[in-house]
Amino acid sequence: MNTISFSAPWQNPASFLEREWLITNGLGGYASGSLAGICTRRYHGLFMPNLAAPKGRHLLLSRLEEDLLLDNVVRMGAVQPPAENAAAVSMQSVQSIHIGGNTARWVYQVQGVTIEKTIVMPHLHNTVHIHYRLLQGGPVVLKLRPFLPLRRQDAELGKPTDVMPVVNSIAADKVEISQVDKHLLLQLWFVRQSLKFVAEAQMVTDYLLREKARGQAYEESVCSPGYFLTELSNDQPVHLIASVEGWDRLNGNLAAVFDEESSRINGLIERSAHGNDEMVAQLTIAADQFLIRPESRPADATQAHSEGHLLRSVIAGYHWFGDWGRDTMISLEGLMLCTGRHAEAKATLLTFAQYVRDGLLPNLFPEGEQAGLYHTVDASLWYFHAVNRYLQYTRDESILTQLMPVLRNIIEHHMAGTRFGIHMDTNDGLITANSPLHPLTWMDAHMGEMIFTPRRGKPVEIQALWYNALRLMSDWERASETLQSLYATSAQQVYAAFNARFWNEASGYLFDVIDGADGNATDLRPNQIFAISLDKPVLAPEHWRSVLTQVQLKLLTPYGLRTLSSDNPAYRPTYFGDLATRDAAYHQGTVWPWLIGHFIDAWLKQHRDVAQARSMLNAFPAHLAEGGIGTISEVFDAQLPHVPHGCIAQAWSVAEVLRAWLRTRE
Repeated sequence: MNTISFSAPWQNPASFLEREWLITNGLGGYASGSLAGICTRRYHGLFMPNLAAPKGRHLLLSRLEEDLLLDNVVRMGAVQPPAENAAAVSMQSVQSIHIGGNTARWVYQVQGVTIEKTIVMPHLHNTVHIHYRLLQGGPVVLKLRPFLPLRRQDAELGKPTDVMPVVNSIAADKVEISQVDKHLLLQLWFVRQSLKFVAEAQMVTDYLLREKARGQAYEESVCSPGYFLTELSNDQPVHLIASVEGWDRLNGNLAAVFDEESSRINGLIERSAHGNDEMVAQLTIAADQFLIRPESRPADATQAHSEGHLLRSVIAGYHWFGDWGRDTMISLEGLMLCTGRHAEAKATLLTFAQYVRDGLLPNLFPEGEQAGLYHTVDASLWYFHAVNRYLQYTRDESILTQLMPVLRNIIEHHMAGTRFGIHMDTNDGLITANSPLHPLTWMDAHMGEMIFTPRRGKPVEIQALWYNALRLMSDWERASETLQSLYATSAQQVYAAFNARFWNEASGYLFDVIDGADGNATDLRPNQIFAISLDKPVLAPEHWRSVLTQVQLKLLTPYGLRTLSSDNPAYRPTYFGDLATRDAAYHQGTVWPWLIGHFIDAWLKQHRDVAQARSMLNAFPAHLAEGGIGTISEVFDAQLPHVPHGCIAQAWSVAEVLRAWLRTRE
């Protein structure tokens, strides 16, 4: 089992507030927190299932107060801030922490008593198991008090209230907790012979320090209906199950649950066929956390089943992203094809085919919503790239029989014009994206009507994706010579116009946008690398070296590419602060790891230096132990020391680093 471990003594306990663990269940639900055990985000908690009704991810169990009744009452685990030394106090009883195999484990030592706590989520179940095992000393009395926010993860933080959840004792070891006004029902089952539940309600205020640093509301009132008392001995572990699935579906055998998850993870590593490489094994486990069956869209699952496939999608990032069309298509190769999960890749492509509207893939599905939002110009074009990579890995051309009507529809709508001002300019064959109200490319940061990186006009990567799509369609179209000729002729027009209009001779690189509100944008950005990296490169080869030199010199960092060169007046060196400050920096210098994959693709086309390309990934193995443990962050500061920020686990970061790592094997 591939595990990342930390052991006492702790030189800097506060650093464990910055390191975070994540385990997932394949349904979009998860459990997560800081390694110090303190909830520092609104998204932290021991049980965050993704529910069909009420829809969306809901934080049902945020934390447990874990006390040992020795000569006095001793807190075994985390203490809640605001005490300045909360991290040090929380870590003083922790001997070691082990994160691996989609499981989290802590070992505590208190006054000669050593206790192991393990957390696991059974795959495809909205359930979490928390297991306490006495390793040394004892027996001891364990007091566990659960705290229950009972809210959707994106809802307003709880305010003080006199309304407590309804508690029903089903049996001595089973408690059912309901919040009638929210239609929430939580089952808590302690698999232990000797148990006592004490109904003693509390309402306390938790302080979420990460939210405070982000300029967000950070005080949350959470309720606890009571606490459980039980004896923990060598032959009698304590096993808590929290679930929303009903008593008849719960399995109280932790050994079986843990073994099943361990076997599943080991099987994924074996299927990747590169399990002897520790980095590949770790990223294969990380990749698995993003692949989901969207539990909150049961009607779509029924439709998919009627069409002969499963409903499959990709969580773009934990903790706050749902499934996004663009992110899914960019990530599909790394998450599924590189890990041998070809059937899931096919199911994902077929799933998104059923979501196409007016030639557009959905940009995203809002939390808990059935209908997608379609304000994107590139998701549909990345779809062609994903289909082509699926064909390269599997040679399964039967998928084209299923998808060609959808693919033709996308091309037709882009040529004729579709929503958000997206259309082909008949004068040069290039795609215009010209909505004044929506940022349509991947550089999409905005606040209300303020768009921080407006790229209206003809963005460079959109033309690269458009040309790639036309060339692929020309190869795939066999039913109609007329359409095949149209695609080929259109591609030739795009190639000629692109090379005539995007090459900036004065700078030696490509314009980022042409025909924009202010003319042609000369900003040096990474978007131009797709003109080289895609399977059908639109940029003439004589310009490749110059573009790569400029991007390497001014944008390349150990963690990916900057989104803007530092000599630009709009450049922001750090990504930190309140939402407006962060959004203003999101694509104005901030480093994105996912871009490194396509930079390496472009680099290898020009230089064919695999060793040099691999050196561009050298920083990532160490990163697996510093942010989200075992995974890769969304973004990094543009300047040294390149502090990680954003989501602790980002799908396309993991996907593209894994893909590039495999590509640069010698």
